Amino acid sequence: MNPATAMYIIQALHGLAYGMLLFLVASGLTLIFGMVGILNMAHASLFMLSAYLCYQVLAFTNSFWMSLFLAPLITACLGLLLERFFLRKVQAHGLGHIAELLLTMGISMVIAESVKSIWGTESLVISIPPSLDGLASFAGIHYPIYRLFIIGLSFCILALLVTVLYKTKLGKIIRATASDPGMVSILGINTPKVFAGVFALGAWMAGVAGVAAAPMLTVFPGLADQVGMDAFVVVVVGGLGSLLGAFVVSLTLGELNSFGVQFIPKLAPVLVFGFMAIVLSLKPNGFFGEGDH
Repeated sequence: MNPATAMYIIQALHGLAYGMLLFLVASGLTLIFGMVGILNMAHASLFMLSAYLCYQVLAFTNSFWMSLFLAPLITACLGLLLERFFLRKVQAHGLGHIAELLLTMGISMVIAESVKSIWGTESLVISIPPSLDGLASFAGIHYPIYRLFIIGLSFCILALLVTVLYKTKLGKIIRATASDPGMVSILGINTPKVFAGVFALGAWMAGVAGVAAAPMLTVFPGLADQVGMDAFVVVVVGGLGSLLGAFVVSLTLGELNSFGVQFIPKLAPVLVFGFMAIVLSLKPNGFFGEGDH
């Protein structure tokens, strides 16, 4: 294969891997906002916390697969507690999105400081599990197996999410609760439990992304800011509450990041925000925002 062609394919795969990782984080945030109506500023901190939990479970068990199971589960349980004892009370008193933003920003700061207290401020390196280490070869291209694993894992979770939301009775209940919680309550469905379950699912997705990212990215206290900013751009540009928008924009930002670093490294950090500015100037509600239906 032509070396230039191989380089373009590899960069496209790099962009796809980061884009799908970004989608895992952003889709959880989109799901929570679209279904529950909460713009959770602590979401990226849950992603970071899961990466640290991955490190800790690895230290205890020496098993990446156990980390992939336990860390997102613990993150989901924490999300459930945050919704039950903090955010539900804010919503019950009708304090609005400003109160939710302030509360979740406060929670984010608490998580960040807790991480520093427990694990310190030094960067932690998490090794790729031996079963996923090395390179895969196809069409004359050599590409890291672990990045292909991230792409495959993300698509599997996307397929599972779409199936649950649009092909099952539970998904119908979730979507109906998001559209008209009062009517759903009249039908005898416990809407607070539905909202809590959705919030926990969103936190679990952030947790899976945190574990998946840990061997690929450096785990450090600023990880939430690094990935969280891109995730919020995805949610806003894609359209608040739109899973399709989150998917399309995640892949776009992944490719912008990959090719930007390769060809215009000095401008790469601002490409995301330039893209956001252009889209929002043309479509203020984002690609798939409610105002554009």
